[in-house]
Amino acid sequence: MILTDYLRSARDITWDYAKQCGVEYGVIRLPEDPEFDICDKFHWQSVHRRYMDFGIKPVVIEPMPNALHDHIKAGDAKRDESIEKVIKMLPIMDSLDIRIICFNFMAHVGWHRTAKAIPERGGALVTGFRMEDYKEDGNEITQEQLWENYTCFIQAVLPYAERYGIRLALHPDDPPVPKLGKVSRIMISHENIKKAVSMGKSANLGITMCQACYQMMGEDLHRVIPEMKDSIFFIHFRNATGNRFDFRETFHDNGDIRMGEILALYQKCGIDVPIRADHVPTMAGEKETSGYTALGRLYATGYLKGLLEGLETVRLGSIG
Repeated sequence: MILTDYLRSARDITWDYAKQCGVEYGVIRLPEDPEFDICDKFHWQSVHRRYMDFGIKPVVIEPMPNALHDHIKAGDAKRDESIEKVIKMLPIMDSLDIRIICFNFMAHVGWHRTAKAIPERGGALVTGFRMEDYKEDGNEITQEQLWENYTCFIQAVLPYAERYGIRLALHPDDPPVPKLGKVSRIMISHENIKKAVSMGKSANLGITMCQACYQMMGEDLHRVIPEMKDSIFFIHFRNATGNRFDFRETFHDNGDIRMGEILALYQKCGIDVPIRADHVPTMAGEKETSGYTALGRLYATGYLKGLLEGLETVRLGSIG
């Protein structure tokens, strides 16, 4: 596994924590301000250099820039223009040796939580979702429109991803529910995601294995992971408890998924891809409740690193 952390483009304390934890690879978020031109190679090089000079090599772009992707998912008047800009990103990624882009197909409503301060172990706070607490936002889109928009995107972008050696890693919907108000969702089951990936018939189209999303779907990770092993390009190491209609995040060692067991399964399946801790608790002394706080990630990254080292020790037969 390639241990990574999620790092915003402007340096903050999470960069220092990642480096101090021994993380050498980054899942990076591109700048989202008007001064950054997504189609300008020199703008990318400046951001890339910032990470490299700090000792972190970018290996994944996450998310696909929302200023483009939102139009693509909604299929609005800026869809085609936005697709063209995504295509122009790919040779730049190739030149910088960034080989994976994590994207989703949640139109209008992205990953969503109805609560941001649910008590967890020791008074830590986590985010959660309850369908009965969801408030509609006035948008609407059908499953048919989503599949049409997805097909248009894949048909346009995938040939260029193949040309430049870029892997497109599809993230499931979060929460994986059929509808949020009048906004339909389609990446909500293993079968639908298999359909989406097989549509491209390409080794460059696969998935981000957000293991807690699949768990919330009610899928059997011990079946899904081996079945999709050749299509897993990136892993979100995440735990939660509940079901798709009512769940909350947890500490990574305190949810429904047996994390060491799942890591061992990835190893058994020969899956050697970037992995990062995702959706962490807000811990004592922190105020932000986004699920991406620094101390929670520090704990999660250390826990993940320890499990990976333990698995490697067992694999090499170094115990006893």
